Amino acid sequence: MNRDDIYLLYDYNDWADRRILTMCAKISHEQYTAPTTIGTGYGSLRATLVHIVSAMQLWRMLFTDPPNVYRSEEDHTALELTEAEFPTLSVLEKRWQEERDTLRAYLNTLDDGKVKGVLRYTLPNGIVRERVLWHCLVHLVNHGTQHRSEAAVLLTGYGQSPGDIDMTVFLNEHFNLPS
Repeated sequence: MNRDDIYLLYDYNDWADRRILTMCAKISHEQYTAPTTIGTGYGSLRATLVHIVSAMQLWRMLFTDPPNVYRSEEDHTALELTEAEFPTLSVLEKRWQEERDTLRAYLNTLDDGKVKGVLRYTLPNGIVRERVLWHCLVHLVNHGTQHRSEAAVLLTGYGQSPGDIDMTVFLNEHFNLPS
C-alpha cells in the first residue's frame, strides 16, 4: 500500500459519501430523523451519518495527535459528535465537508514511508496499540462503507436509492471505463 493507493481509496470514499448525501437531500426531515431498527444500531438515518462523521473526526485526530485523543473514556466520549449538534442535513453536510477537508489536508502530508509507518496510541484502559498507519487509513474507509450501506438501505426504503456504491462503479467513472 502506498500514498497513491490511499488517495484512490479516499477518492472512492468521498464519491460514495456524496452519493449518499445527494439522496439524503431528497427525503423529508421526518424521514431523516425517524427512528429505525434497520441494522444501523444508531437509531436513525441522521444518527448513522453523524456516526460516520464522528469516526472520521476521531480517527483523523488520532492520526495527527494520538496522545490527546484517548486520554480517558470521558475525553473520548466528549469528542464524539451527537445528533443534537446536527438538527438539519445542511448543518451535517457543512461539518462533513469541514472534516473531509481537514482529513484531506492530513493525507496530503503523507508519503510512502509515513503510510507504511506505525501509529502508536494508548486506549483509555491503558492498552497500547501499534498499528501500521495504512491499516488504520483503510479501516476508516471500510468503516464508512459499512455505515453508508446501512444508510443506503434506509434511503432505498424511502424511495431514494443512491444506486450502486461499489468501488468498481467508482473506478469505472474515475477512469472513464464502460460499465
